[in-house]
Amino acid sequence: MGKSLMDLLCIYKCTLNHGEYSVEGKYLRQSPTQAMNIVIVFAIPCYMASLVRCAPLPEGSTLVEDPQFQEILLRSRSLVQKILLSIPDTHKSCIYTEGLQLNSSENAKLATMATIINIPPAPALRAVSESVTLKTSLTQMSEGLHLHQDLLNSVSQKLQSKDKVTELMADIRDLTIQVNKMLKMVQKEAVVQPSPTPVALNLPGEYEVQVAAHLTLVQLQSFGQDAVRLLRSLDQSEETEN
Repeated sequence: MGKSLMDLLCIYKCTLNHGEYSVEGKYLRQSPTQAMNIVIVFAIPCYMASLVRCAPLPEGSTLVEDPQFQEILLRSRSLVQKILLSIPDTHKSCIYTEGLQLNSSENAKLATMATIINIPPAPALRAVSESVTLKTSLTQMSEGLHLHQDLLNSVSQKLQSKDKVTELMADIRDLTIQVNKMLKMVQKEAVVQPSPTPVALNLPGEYEVQVAAHLTLVQLQSFGQDAVRLLRSLDQSEETEN
């Protein structure tokens, strides 16, 4: 909690001694009134800065602090971490084409292939701010999870090994349920969860199938990392620890 204006005034007042005060190690003699005016000039900006540091979330702060919301949030964070940890094993289990590495600078060169195959980009997750509401952030997360669920569902039908992909899809489904629970609390109405529909991917051959699975997992990993940051910003236990 930041200090009050009176606390700051008291701190500065303690440096005064019959009109003497210190500025950068030099002692100057002023009248008590002049000295106090300078104290106030220094104290007020410090007080205003403390108010900025303690500012709450601009929207939905009361809901975010709700114990039920925080409980769902913690489950969501746990599921995101589980998804991120399982992506490397999933990638190894179904991607065998040489040159398709999960964490590689070469992945950027596959942007044209993503367009040809028709892999949609994931929604950009943005933290809650003056211009981004809690509902918007959670909606973007829900839509992104649905997108990757649908992409994996489409490509898995043509994969030779898809057990790990199926397990990953189950975790994404569970996370989507938790995110929609938070979204329901925000908009105070049920969230309609669309049934999985195959994305129309252009997969004429095995190479395209491999690239599609690879790019989906790469994109999911990036999306999951953004989701971690978003959920962390809403976690009240993080603020308590800090």
